[in-house]
Amino acid sequence: MPQQENMPDIIEFDRPRISPSIIMVTGVGGGGSNAVNHMFDLGIADVSFMVCNTDRQALYRSPVPIKVRLGESLTQGLGAGNNPERGREAALESLDEIVEIYKREGTKMVFITAGMGGGTGTGAAPVIAKAAKELGILTVAIVTLPFKTEGPKRMKHAYEGIDELRQYVDSLLLINNENIQDIYGKLTLSEAFGKADDILATAAKSIAEVITRDNTVNVDFADVQTVMKDSGIALMGSGRASGDDRAMKVADAALASPLLNHNDIIGARNILINITSGEEEITLEETYLITEYIQTRSGNNADIIWGAGTDEALGQDIEVTIIATGFDIDTLPQSFDRMTSSPLQARIDSSVLQEDVPAGDEVPAEEETPAAEIPRRHGPFAPRPRWTPPTENSAAPQGMNPLQDRPGFNRPVQPGVQKPGAGESQAGVPGQNPFGMPGGQNANAAGGSNPLSRPAAAPQVIEAKRPDSDVNIDELENVPAFVRRNMKFVKDSSDEGGRATRVVLKDDAPQNDNPGGGSLFD
Repeated sequence: MPQQENMPDIIEFDRPRISPSIIMVTGVGGGGSNAVNHMFDLGIADVSFMVCNTDRQALYRSPVPIKVRLGESLTQGLGAGNNPERGREAALESLDEIVEIYKREGTKMVFITAGMGGGTGTGAAPVIAKAAKELGILTVAIVTLPFKTEGPKRMKHAYEGIDELRQYVDSLLLINNENIQDIYGKLTLSEAFGKADDILATAAKSIAEVITRDNTVNVDFADVQTVMKDSGIALMGSGRASGDDRAMKVADAALASPLLNHNDIIGARNILINITSGEEEITLEETYLITEYIQTRSGNNADIIWGAGTDEALGQDIEVTIIATGFDIDTLPQSFDRMTSSPLQARIDSSVLQEDVPAGDEVPAEEETPAAEIPRRHGPFAPRPRWTPPTENSAAPQGMNPLQDRPGFNRPVQPGVQKPGAGESQAGVPGQNPFGMPGGQNANAAGGSNPLSRPAAAPQVIEAKRPDSDVNIDELENVPAFVRRNMKFVKDSSDEGGRATRVVLKDDAPQNDNPGGGSLFD
């Protein structure tokens, strides 16, 4: 009988404690700790939490039970003073305590969250990540880039911190805070940082629930490890949808997630898809539509692992989580162009026609700086080299002219109309007829003036590039309107025998009798 009384105790131990022993989310610094506090309040199942900070007051306010004060003797609990090196030294001082917690909890996967650009998060996150990876823990970092309004120094620190962090993690998810305003519109300061915390929480929660949920088509820890171990940059998206055509809607919503900058997963070698349905279970056809759509958007070269399960709390909705990894550095989507000046503006600035400067004056050096020498951002996400136009004697690459399908470009030359040479300025040279119109040379020889040439006193204009490279405003303005509209020069037979030839522009549309609209030369 005593043995029967002890049986309920044995049954209770039959179910292992999963949450603290497998996944731990570690918040580092002020931004990372705020995100972990938010996740803790959400009550994510089967996940344990830890916050690490140099700020004693911030640790005191945190509801998370496991807390580590970094660099207690170095910082005295007063923070890192926006100095990443001080944050790094503080983490090294407290590293043994952090390692002991990971060992005690039996952690197999750790999420390290941090807001990059400050002192503690930028300096301490790489130290903690390196220690976790050396323990054999699957290490995933989810970090944010600062808002542009936080200043260039903070941005520089962020890129330097990311450059170091990516060496010590299996997978790195980057979230650009600058996208928050684009997605959510005008927000107060507290709302903007709240959205950043929401996005960090969504990323960690989605990946954790892929592992911890008991699905019909199961995705276990080994599947996640296959996709994320030593995978480098990772992109993740999550979306929900219901109603008609919900399969396509939810796939598109996942790819439009703020976690997936610019919806671009092209070049991914591994993709994990987790599909969860509510009261109305997903059909086999809907599963096929979702996986095929995502495969197509990735470039049809990715290995896909997918799972499916149910969660009654979703009601009529279905939810899809996507994790894409294995990007080559050359195919990595350029997700952070907003952190530098506009590429279009850079092209415009580099191609503005410069007027002559009076003798003795010098052009300021900054006006002569080529676009290629414009300072770029730091870190591993510098833009790929832009294609440069070929020289006159080289063959033009196929498919590189973005204007080839626009009306008026690359069309056959009409009779009586000669296109200027590749090196000629379309503004013309005094004494020459830039369009080679019939009778132009005879008129000049007889002492007449070319009606299209600029006045002789006009300043010399630097030659404009022909529109066979990147589109910009100046190049479009330098193309005559009649060329863009494909209008033709037609010789007026009523003036035969005259010294000057009357030429008119003809269009397919009905002509009016307005002298300013139908006749170019009178």
